[in-house]
Amino acid sequence: MSSESDMKFFITVAQRSTLSEAALELGLTASAVSRRITRIEDRLGVRLLNRTTRRVGLTSEGEAYLKASMDIVDQIVTAEESISAARGAPQGLLRINATFQFGREHIAPALSTFATRYPGVQTQLVLTDAPANIVEEGFDLQIRFGEPTATSHVMALLLRNRRILVAAPSYLEKHPPLKRISDLAQHNCVVLRQEHSSYDVWRFGKDGDFRVTGRLSTNDGQVAVGWILNGHGIMQRSEWDIARHVKAGRLKVVLPRYGMRADVFAVYPERLNLSAKVRVFIDILKEGLKERTEELQMP
Repeated sequence: MSSESDMKFFITVAQRSTLSEAALELGLTASAVSRRITRIEDRLGVRLLNRTTRRVGLTSEGEAYLKASMDIVDQIVTAEESISAARGAPQGLLRINATFQFGREHIAPALSTFATRYPGVQTQLVLTDAPANIVEEGFDLQIRFGEPTATSHVMALLLRNRRILVAAPSYLEKHPPLKRISDLAQHNCVVLRQEHSSYDVWRFGKDGDFRVTGRLSTNDGQVAVGWILNGHGIMQRSEWDIARHVKAGRLKVVLPRYGMRADVFAVYPERLNLSAKVRVFIDILKEGLKERTEELQMP
């Protein structure tokens, strides 16, 4: 095995919690992964990983080797993708991170189109409820919502979007009217319990944050939308996801002046600025979103 191959192998193992996870990713057995790590350690003369039956942890030498390996592999990838981009031919592996619902409804169909047009490119879609670390976990592209932020990554606008408050007409008919954010205290608010966020705090940009209460909560956005459609309360949700329900009269927007901008962006490391596979996939994704813009947004 070459040093480059060993580095790529070690990066994959080091980024997983257990040898079993790494083995599944690599298509090997856990014992085969362990043996190869041992051979790399013997060649280098240092211990890289502390291995138990449950966890894999990096030694100080392992952390140094991981950083050096990622730097070297990144340089190789950059060189190869620059050449690929120059001739406009996507190649290699395209790894994308997105949220569950947007990933299912928009990224997965776009990837299907991409895979049909470019059968020689491998693709991998990882859905999470919160954005993953795009560099440490080796993603080529990530879909994020919100305002543009100061970052070393490139952010390309995909879709204009707002987070708005909605409820079913049947709920609003039976409960006090809402005129200001503080009125939410009198209402049942359906909330999303998502990782890395204060699930019961709704953010309204310049109008501040408000802590809400309610009888129903979930970590699945579509379950929550279903509860709202059944008249169980008020929810803060992205316009792209509930526009069709509002247009059909199944949901009504409440406190419309407090809608918060949450545009959809494609984010990718600056080193991939010329990557053909990323550029081509973003173009395909934009095509698909453009076809549905009228459905995804409200006036």
